[in-house]
Amino acid sequence: MAIHVEGLVAIILFYVLILFVGIWAAWKNKNSGNASGTDRCETIMVGGRDIGLFVGAFTMTATWVGGGYINGTAENVFLPGYGLAWAQAPFGYSLSLVVGGLFFAKPMRSKGYVTMLDPFQQIYGKRMGGLLFIPALMGEIFWSAAILSALGATLSVIVDIGINMAVIISALIAIFYTVVGGLYSVAYTDVVQLFCIFLGLWISVPFAMFNPAVLDIGKTAVQKVYQEPWLGSIESSDIMMWLDNFCLLMLGGIPWQVYFQRVLSSSSATYAQVLSFLAAFGCLVMAVPSVLIGAIGASTAWNQTTYGSEWPQDRHQSDMILPIVLQHLCPPYISFFGLGAVSAAVMSSADSSILSASSMFARNIYQLAFRQQASDREILWVMRITIFVFGTVATAMALLTGTVYGLWYLSSDLVYVIIFPQLLCVLFIKGTNTYGSVAGYVFGLLLRIGGGEPYLKLPPFIYYPWWETIGSVHPLTHTEEYTIVQKFPFKTVSMISSFLGNVLVSYVAKYLFESGLLPPKYDFLESVVAKHSKENMDKTILVNNDNIVLSELAPVKPRHSIVHAAAFINKEALSEEDSSPDSPNDGKD
Repeated sequence: MAIHVEGLVAIILFYVLILFVGIWAAWKNKNSGNASGTDRCETIMVGGRDIGLFVGAFTMTATWVGGGYINGTAENVFLPGYGLAWAQAPFGYSLSLVVGGLFFAKPMRSKGYVTMLDPFQQIYGKRMGGLLFIPALMGEIFWSAAILSALGATLSVIVDIGINMAVIISALIAIFYTVVGGLYSVAYTDVVQLFCIFLGLWISVPFAMFNPAVLDIGKTAVQKVYQEPWLGSIESSDIMMWLDNFCLLMLGGIPWQVYFQRVLSSSSATYAQVLSFLAAFGCLVMAVPSVLIGAIGASTAWNQTTYGSEWPQDRHQSDMILPIVLQHLCPPYISFFGLGAVSAAVMSSADSSILSASSMFARNIYQLAFRQQASDREILWVMRITIFVFGTVATAMALLTGTVYGLWYLSSDLVYVIIFPQLLCVLFIKGTNTYGSVAGYVFGLLLRIGGGEPYLKLPPFIYYPWWETIGSVHPLTHTEEYTIVQKFPFKTVSMISSFLGNVLVSYVAKYLFESGLLPPKYDFLESVVAKHSKENMDKTILVNNDNIVLSELAPVKPRHSIVHAAAFINKEALSEEDSSPDSPNDGKD
């Protein structure tokens, strides 16, 4: 099959549009933050905290509506034996945004944090912040690699161009405008990309639905024709596993820098909540065409199409059902619109993840842990370099490793099991300390890794109740393989154990040191007797209090860098929480 010239031209035009919007957004906002005295690096990370309602709603929605979201939703609806009942992402991530807006957006935004890791370093110190950075970084990098890999496969299906070339060009464009404009470029390109996703998929749906080879999807929803009904069902033996995965999506979708980057870029805490709720609705709306495409795939007599005599699941191509439907059930010029939608979805997720990873490294690892006196220009260059480095790593993984999806699944589980309970503790449980944080980290890691990971062929060393051995035939070698499936909700149990371990060990350590049963010299983590949260910030910023209260912030002397003055303080947040005229920071930087 020759290269589709029309499709190639369409992709080039789309990429030129995205690149233009990204550069324009960077130019338009090049002076943002200067008037208020905000550093340029912070402006790159959180967009000057002045993202508008329209752009904010689009970029918050694009937090989860990516290539994996639209492709994965269509795949689950299509898969025989799964169907819509197992397409948990739309409802799971929508509820994730609702829960995040209700409980997490306000405390994070009102304290003027710059990254998700700020409260961890404030309470647990720089070393623990570094440990928590590892699963957060893994999640962002592996997610970027997975969706870039999916994009390459999609382009190869529809346009028939080389996978490697497609991945490299897409990644370079996303990296370039992210380096130039930071969150502003990411946010403004999200508007274009989300519009392209919506338009491209909805244009494709009617053509695919009325193809002669496609039966009425209302009929195939409840009746077995070519395969099991696409509405799907949940067996009683799978209910606990279904609930485990749903909790993973709903609660594990919160502790991501890509989400909090949008929250912290909002002009106020209330605004951050509103954007979260709008994005939850947006996620549901954006999932509808993917659900329909999955249903169309399950309702198609594929031997009557150009696809061939076999069904997609027989060729082990169920994960590519969306581009297959676009290519074989739509006219070529329509499939190119859908291809633009997939490309847009991937880039909207890849640029966000790369920016999030570089923001956490530049601020929480480089600046707060090693170079507290680093200048704004230095931090800015560290961000630019790490955007390029992390983007290159994600691209290399997309091209070179065949287990990128397994790595993504495992890392997203670790975010849920390790970071979510830690976030609960630093925001809502007073008195937790580094000893508890380390214990919770270890408990969660061991219990999750102990359950194994089938995608990585990682065998379990903890066999939870109701585990089963399932056999399958390898598509290439045709040898029989056996996989251990854990139907016990061990991921959620691991998360709860991590949370309880953090709280219990924290209070035991607190009691032992404060009661004198252990002398201060044994407080080697300096988290009970000597509060070490101040090691990350200039001491003139904070008063002697366990938690930052905006009304108690001490004035900063002019001789100190504004980098430190902005560490955990935001003027707009200050005016929200405490607008008293005698506030010590009133009218000062």
